[in-house]
Amino acid sequence: MSSNHSPRTRLTAVAALTLASALTLSACGSDSSDDSGSSAKAKNAGKVTVTDASGAEVKVPANPKKVIALSEMDLDSALALKVKPVGLSAGRGQKGAPEYLADQAKGIPVVGAVTGPDIEKVLQAKPDVILAGQLADPQVLKQLKGIAPTVVTIDRTKDWKKSLEITGKVLGKSDEASAYLKDYDTKAAAVQKNLGDNAGASVSVARYSAKGTAVMQQGVFISDVLKDLGFKRPGIQNKKGEGHSTPLSDEDLKQIDADWLFIGTLASAGPDADLFKELKGKAAYKQLDAVKKNHTTEIDGSKWTSLGGAQAAVSVLEDVEKAMGK
Repeated sequence: MSSNHSPRTRLTAVAALTLASALTLSACGSDSSDDSGSSAKAKNAGKVTVTDASGAEVKVPANPKKVIALSEMDLDSALALKVKPVGLSAGRGQKGAPEYLADQAKGIPVVGAVTGPDIEKVLQAKPDVILAGQLADPQVLKQLKGIAPTVVTIDRTKDWKKSLEITGKVLGKSDEASAYLKDYDTKAAAVQKNLGDNAGASVSVARYSAKGTAVMQQGVFISDVLKDLGFKRPGIQNKKGEGHSTPLSDEDLKQIDADWLFIGTLASAGPDADLFKELKGKAAYKQLDAVKKNHTTEIDGSKWTSLGGAQAAVSVLEDVEKAMGK
């Protein structure tokens, strides 16, 4: 299930008119009797320049108050840095925020989905900065930039640590981001030490949905966290997948076997969760070594198998320690 490229999102007539009016007023407001140097200085007062994940330099408010988060990782990062956005994009397989962030995100309006932002809703939120995640559609980015400074926070590696650092700079929370990363490293080292005989074990991560079983390969959030813990991965999980996850048939279910298996659905209730019960009753699943040894853990798929983020990473450490620690 991949969301690397969002489809082009068009402005509605009302939104386009409102945006055009806002830009016209902005242009008129910049026409004054001051010399150009004074005008430029005034315009950039209280702003900082951030190099985003695409390499673009973006001027953002020094302390933005109204932040839009257009990806799960952006929402996670902002909340980790104690900034509550004024708008969010629904998480993968969710109607709102990812399940693991639902309580913290309560009350934040939805302004988009995994497929892309709703430009009119973004406009209505009147943001002073937009965290655009991994959005790459030039037309959509152009529309967003017409509303507020827009920062691409996720590069091709989807590295949550790099994204947190960029988000920290945008939100004026660089020190907090650095402290968070230092704390994560300390916790990861402590968990690894507490694994005992399970240190260096092979670990598999899979997700189940109405489309069947999918395995998480390299190049995604959870694989980076497991790498920090020194785990081995079985079979194709050592290779980078073509999409966010790789679908498997029941006949190929052996691909998710390992010393330890972490598997779940994107939501704890609903059709996918109900179907997951069926998978656990299938012979191919029962024959997995991890299942026979009772080395399986049901996980929150919105946390483990989606885009991830800073809080998700720390929470995964806790899940692993609880399941595998001595």
